[in-house]
Amino acid sequence: MDCQYLPLESTGQFSTLFLDYIHKKDSLQPFYGRFPDIASFEGQLNDKVFDQTNRQILVDVLRRQYAQIDKKPDFSVLLEPNTYTVTTGHQLNIFTGPLYIIYKLITTINLARKLKETYPAYNFVPVYWMATEDHDFAEINHFSLFGKHYAWTTEQRGAVGRMNPKELKTLFNQIPEKLTLFEEAYLTHNTLADAARFYVNELFGAEGLLCLDADDAALKRVFAPVMRQELTRQTSGELVAKQTETLEELGYKTVIAPRDINLFYLDDQLRERIERKEDGSYRIVHTKRQFSEAELLHLLDEHPEQFSPNVVLRPLYQETILPNLAYIGGPSEVPYWLQLKPVFDHFQVTFPILMPRNFALYVPAVSAKRIRKLGLTPEELFRDTLALKHEFVETHARHTLKFDNENKLVHKALDNILHKAQMVDPTLERAVLAETKRFANAVARLEKKMRRAEEHNQEVGVRQLLTVKNELFPNGGLQERSENFLTFYLNDREFIQKMLSVFDPFDYRMQLCLQ
Repeated sequence: MDCQYLPLESTGQFSTLFLDYIHKKDSLQPFYGRFPDIASFEGQLNDKVFDQTNRQILVDVLRRQYAQIDKKPDFSVLLEPNTYTVTTGHQLNIFTGPLYIIYKLITTINLARKLKETYPAYNFVPVYWMATEDHDFAEINHFSLFGKHYAWTTEQRGAVGRMNPKELKTLFNQIPEKLTLFEEAYLTHNTLADAARFYVNELFGAEGLLCLDADDAALKRVFAPVMRQELTRQTSGELVAKQTETLEELGYKTVIAPRDINLFYLDDQLRERIERKEDGSYRIVHTKRQFSEAELLHLLDEHPEQFSPNVVLRPLYQETILPNLAYIGGPSEVPYWLQLKPVFDHFQVTFPILMPRNFALYVPAVSAKRIRKLGLTPEELFRDTLALKHEFVETHARHTLKFDNENKLVHKALDNILHKAQMVDPTLERAVLAETKRFANAVARLEKKMRRAEEHNQEVGVRQLLTVKNELFPNGGLQERSENFLTFYLNDREFIQKMLSVFDPFDYRMQLCLQ
């Protein structure tokens, strides 16, 4: 593949907070632990301490979760004290969801490989944290394939990882392509979590990627002391609120808003917020369930799996149950982690190195040929469509489409006329200026007509330009945020391997991958 690179700020697609982070702006350094470069991992390895008992719990959970999978990874390496993880996470979008989710997984795999090359005395395991407890079904129930939108409708509620995916059978009847891997995943497993683990293992298991479902009683028990403090003291909300205020004082827009209690109550078909009432008791929002403090803490002791961290505590949960060094996230995730460092400091948990995922624009062979023929640069591809078209027409026009020189001569003449008119009668100034404005408007109209005529002359090139732009930026947005990897994988079974070969986890630029 021919790879070209573009600074992220040149794309116009990323927030100031995210860009300032990757450019190591001094004012942001108090909001994270170590900057994501390869040298920082030496200190991270020294700081990250992980209990051997928790290693055994983690391995036991993974073995149980992979029990029905034939091609199992080797979990025993996680029992070794010199083994660490690098992690990315995402919701269980059906059929893997947008392309960038695949890019997150590839970045994580490549980071583990790069760390092993640099620090050979240690082992590094890439982990996909499956957001099985998430309950926002509308965010995961759809995907696009070859420009067509498909959606799963269901009456199931609660944590998406517990949903039965066999309802997707009706969706397979709508999809013209034969998707054998996903049929086996969704139609032979009883939960969406099991299905996702199956197909991710098929796609990436050989690369060493592990899938972890943290909706597990044994793992929640490790995190129970934090959840107890959250219920009784409401610790995290105030810490995050202060950090958020400081970021906003620096002029940044923040992503998440903490609550007093950053935990959900989790049960079959239900994931709802826990609120503390004025009398000290607790209620589950949108239900009639209520608990005294003693009852709720007893439930936590007996059934920690019925408590689910929200966006504020989920990262802390992750870093508590994994021997983790780095989290690989997107342009919205990295900024919200910057709001959370005081929570890690309070609970004395090492803050992970925040790694931006790789960003890419994949250009199939047909589009790549057109781009080369049209002579388009990476910068031009990311420009607004109208501006790009205007620039293309002007660049390829045989004659200039502007009357700049003529305007200068005419305006000089009009200035002389204005001067003479003022000498004869000052009241003529308004009439001369009005004629000047009419002339300028007439010139502008003529320029538009000439541009339209030239666009007609260049109809073939303009059509090819717009075709490329629309193919690579569906609905005007980034390809990786809407296209599914199957759009490319079904035509090229080496797609994943190709992206694995060209991504550098420490290269924070937009990468154009031309076939």
